[in-house]
Amino acid sequence: MLLPARLKRGDRIGIVSPSAPIDTDELLSRLNSGIRVLEDMGFDVVTAKNALRVRGHSAGTPLEKADDINTMFADRSISAIICSQGGGTANACLPLLDWELIRKNPKIFCGFSDISVLLNAIYSKTGLVTFHGSDVAWGFGWKPTEYDISEFTGRLLEGRIGEVTPAGQRKMVRGGKAAGRLMGGNLMCLLKLAGTPYWPDFSDTILFMEGYTVGSDDCDHMFNQLMQMGVFESIRGAVVGYIHSLQTAKHDVAQMEDVLLEVTKDYTFPILKVNDFGHECPNTIIPVGGMGLVDADSMTFGITGACVAGR
Repeated sequence: MLLPARLKRGDRIGIVSPSAPIDTDELLSRLNSGIRVLEDMGFDVVTAKNALRVRGHSAGTPLEKADDINTMFADRSISAIICSQGGGTANACLPLLDWELIRKNPKIFCGFSDISVLLNAIYSKTGLVTFHGSDVAWGFGWKPTEYDISEFTGRLLEGRIGEVTPAGQRKMVRGGKAAGRLMGGNLMCLLKLAGTPYWPDFSDTILFMEGYTVGSDDCDHMFNQLMQMGVFESIRGAVVGYIHSLQTAKHDVAQMEDVLLEVTKDYTFPILKVNDFGHECPNTIIPVGGMGLVDADSMTFGITGACVAGR
């Protein structure tokens, strides 16, 4: 496991767009608003060469997107890399990433949604702990909360570990307590790695998951897929985050945690429901590859080991 150095005020943060393009005036405005939030925190922010590229549904070609990521990791003046937003095409650049370069230049890499693809692939291929958390356009650029900023600075500047501060209600879905390595993110995006060389090892892990536009039927097929892949034989616990489409549904629908409990009725690992990460909600910072703990009975989860190194 490789730990990136923690941030300090004055550091330079690089912005990359590995998935969807910043292709409207509204998105550009949100991106600029997010950059201002980071600058107000005391950082120098630069955008990668292709970060504003628009190629139809993608922010540039796979080569352009991979080149930006490789360049940011190689640039010694850059202390952290934050993605502009998610989307649907981040997996296209995976074969073009320089894994040895990334391994030799460990630094903070952060985002969520489709960026879950990169967070898990980078950890799987290099051992570098990555971070599921606020991106620039949707995290810091659109209705950022004090929680978002506090969790970002606490985790990545101060190196804060321990219990994650609740951002909303929590629920015990299946009781129990477990410790393990934190792996996951947006479940639909994570499953793009299934059957590829980038799929992570889920042995002795806590699977955390969120979703944006998913239905109860989507949850059913994704959990059955994970079960058929043997993932539920490997994990020690599960944490379900904020599921926007289900939690804002106008009629009564089975929630993701309900479907997970039903599909895994023959398993005993604890399941905790929280509202501390996901789409259109406050976001904590979760280290992918870091050590964590979930106690469904006391409705707590947290980070038990260092996820950034001193400098």
